[in-house]
Amino acid sequence: MKAKVYVTIKQNVLDPQGNAVQGALHTLGFNEVGKVRIGKYLEVELDTNDRAQAEERLTVMCEKLLANTVVEDYRFELEG
Repeated sequence: MKAKVYVTIKQNVLDPQGNAVQGALHTLGFNEVGKVRIGKYLEVELDTNDRAQAEERLTVMCEKLLANTVVEDYRFELEG
């Protein structure tokens, strides 16, 4: 089973990296760009066919390592 994991900075947390990218895009002439937020995308292969177990394990992975839940949100999608 394949999982796609998305980790993003919470809306109420400042994103200096996103602000820097936004400024650089404006400098390059992409003035239509509004707010930019930076995040992470991960693909995780799981050796299980049990969807409930995969969701449970992914939640634990995200909570313990993949996301800093103090400042980041996460979500995942399962394929297969």
